[in-house]
Amino acid sequence: MRYEAHPYQRAVTDFIVTHPVSAVFLDMGLGKTVSTLTAVNDLMFDLFEVEHVLVIAPLRVARDTWPDEVAKWDHLSNLRISVAVGDRAQRIKALAMDADIHVVNRENVDWLVEKSEIPWIWDMVVIDELSGFKNAKAKRSRALIHARPLVKRIVGLTGTPAPNGLMDLFGEFLILDGGKRLGRYVTCYREAWFVPDRRNGAVVWTWRPRDGARDEIMRRIADMTISMKAVDHLDMPTLVTVDRKAVLPQKAMERYGELTKELAVSLRGHEVVALNAASLSAKLMQLASGFLYSEDGTAVEVHEAKLDVLEDVIEESAGRGVLVAWWFREDRSRIEGRLRRTGREWCVLDGRDGIESWRSGKVRIGLIHPASAGHGLNIQAGGSVLVWFTVPWSLELYEQTVARLWRQGQTEKTVTVVRIVADGTIDCRVVKAVENKAMGQDALMEAVKAEVEG
Repeated sequence: MRYEAHPYQRAVTDFIVTHPVSAVFLDMGLGKTVSTLTAVNDLMFDLFEVEHVLVIAPLRVARDTWPDEVAKWDHLSNLRISVAVGDRAQRIKALAMDADIHVVNRENVDWLVEKSEIPWIWDMVVIDELSGFKNAKAKRSRALIHARPLVKRIVGLTGTPAPNGLMDLFGEFLILDGGKRLGRYVTCYREAWFVPDRRNGAVVWTWRPRDGARDEIMRRIADMTISMKAVDHLDMPTLVTVDRKAVLPQKAMERYGELTKELAVSLRGHEVVALNAASLSAKLMQLASGFLYSEDGTAVEVHEAKLDVLEDVIEESAGRGVLVAWWFREDRSRIEGRLRRTGREWCVLDGRDGIESWRSGKVRIGLIHPASAGHGLNIQAGGSVLVWFTVPWSLELYEQTVARLWRQGQTEKTVTVVRIVADGTIDCRVVKAVENKAMGQDALMEAVKAEVEG
């Protein structure tokens, strides 16, 4: 296919070419992959500044998106790409291939740098979804920091650079510039731009930015950062978000109240116990969705209120493709059970067969898990309705999943996001946190506290 770059795509490509260290904060749907590959092609074959490129990406994006983009565009036909995923033997074989670009999933960065014994040949690194490296203490981050002196050029790509707040930026920029702009130590970063928020005596649990900290941090990273929003550059479809209330049966609400008050409940001979705030949050979300995992791992059915609402939404969609996002493993099992009983056909978007069935319109109901398919999938052709069966705490996964349908290439004029919310439960607080962009551990703790206090 012939590549006709939009002006903003040319700007991104030029920025990467002219900045050896670059952070590209590009909104979903703006084509960051092809823009980056075009820059790689220019640097490799026109400017002769790089010889070997390593792309680090989430597993599904590494396996599917990057090789698909190279094969898709005519101007990238010179690029030889090898995808190193799978077991150890498959990865070593792929990395031994004489390729211009090697692609690895981020879970294997530590293995590649510290354990594989493969000589480092890459003079340029592209990190797709830089936010996956926000934790500077994670093995993948430490390994990449160790290899950083061997790299002449590095690019960090993401649409959500700080999903949980400005603290996320430290680890990301430590990898990119070695700490030149935001410092080398997280303690110094905190002391410079943050003040204690929630604390217990001398122990600080959370930090909040000082007045003016955001502007100062942005000023420090501005020279190596380009940021664009889709709504500023694309004729985007209208995004409509609708909350559909699921009313739980009285007995289910009694169980919910008992679990909230006593942190334990007995269901059909199975004991359910919440040991801490995070555990209680998960248990309350499970109960709101219609089941509970017991101490022995058994999923015990509590109600079908959300399944009833989901069935109504599918019926009302009148043939539009409906993508259903599930969170708990039992969510998927129960959704599939309801679809089976009602004689509906569906596919799970966890592999090429399911994705192609959805894209082609052969199957009008798709099931997707945000954590495994939130990044990089071009599935907007399959439908324009996204249903959240259970809304997750992660703002990054929430926005990335919405962007699978609400993006460039969507043929419908309106994309509808339906959030099924169990009335009177923690669901309401999770949705509020999404709207306030206050996701993560802080919001979870506050929500659990509010539930316990009634």
